[in-house]
Amino acid sequence: MKFNLAGIEIFRIGAAGALVLALVMGSCSPAEPEAPGMRSLEESEFGPLDGQSVKLFTLTNDSGAEVAITEYGGIVVSLMVPDRDGNLGDVVLGFEDLDSYIADTPYFGAITGRYANRIAGGRFEIDGTGYELPLNNGPNSLHGGLKGFDKVIWRAKPTESGDGIAFSYVSADGEEGYPGTLESKVTYTWTDRNELRIDYIASTDKPTVVNLTNHSYFNLKDGGASPILGHQLTINADSYTPIDATLIPTGEIAPLAGTPLDFREPTEIGARIEDASEQLAFGSGYDHNYVLNAAPEGLTLAATVYEPETGRAMEVLTREPGVQFYSGNFLDGHLVGKGGIVYEHRSGLCLETQHFPNSPNQAEFPSTVLRPDDAYSTTTVYRFYTR
Repeated sequence: MKFNLAGIEIFRIGAAGALVLALVMGSCSPAEPEAPGMRSLEESEFGPLDGQSVKLFTLTNDSGAEVAITEYGGIVVSLMVPDRDGNLGDVVLGFEDLDSYIADTPYFGAITGRYANRIAGGRFEIDGTGYELPLNNGPNSLHGGLKGFDKVIWRAKPTESGDGIAFSYVSADGEEGYPGTLESKVTYTWTDRNELRIDYIASTDKPTVVNLTNHSYFNLKDGGASPILGHQLTINADSYTPIDATLIPTGEIAPLAGTPLDFREPTEIGARIEDASEQLAFGSGYDHNYVLNAAPEGLTLAATVYEPETGRAMEVLTREPGVQFYSGNFLDGHLVGKGGIVYEHRSGLCLETQHFPNSPNQAEFPSTVLRPDDAYSTTTVYRFYTR
């Protein structure tokens, strides 16, 4: 089912004006009709799951660029944006069918939560009460546990403006060990400026912890057919959170200057990646949380990525205090994605806007505790353009 969302202009004129208009129209040849805009919203079946129909929504903006998002995990399945010659290309990794996402995926394009990133030992306390989470990443809990927000069906509804989809999910008290019934809504908006805006809101009936993000893997050159090592990256951060052998922050906030993690100036991702790998006990590449230089108000420009062959560039703007830069360390060629592309090592990069990993166990980090009288609200924008 396809809905044409092209704009319609309405004119109101009086009786005298109508007479003049009729005379003018009668004496002139008909004007050529204006070409309609390309903006549309298409809804289709992506596949069945547990007796439910899972939908895929495709938003096309006025220039023809488009994003497709499914109700399963709120996953960004594809994102088609132009190169410097105007040719559209998919810049995110993923699959063509629902079964592939269910069978095996490293969080491609998904909403991750209740707590994005890691919680040490799968344990935390709120007001003296301890909570235990499933361990799904060595000795730690990662991205919400065994069945996080990336593996549930989010019920979707087009926004009134017609340029977005609102996804809603209610997480029951005790789900994956987290306290409180959490009601979440994540709204994706696709603008005519090729901006994917993601607005997150949530509320709870008991004190809990919340840290939501999107886990898209980007490759601005060819959607994952080649490594991302030639992409030029800039991260607006002077410091980062050092990690232990299991990728849990030590609690320190350290300067980036003089380290292979420093992206304050545009730098090819491959330039120092082997030196960065020496800081990881497992994995090979970058998997670090950067402490952003926050803007005094509004959204912070967190990072910029530029791919010189295609001219595609992406800006990441956010209200979050951190961003996790991950260089596709665990992609190893066993996943075959859209168009038969084999996703090899370092074929995609993630820039996950977030509160810091393990914040519930680090009092010095920005708090991720949400209480019944509070509202969780944050925004991230991925903006695409060419140079």
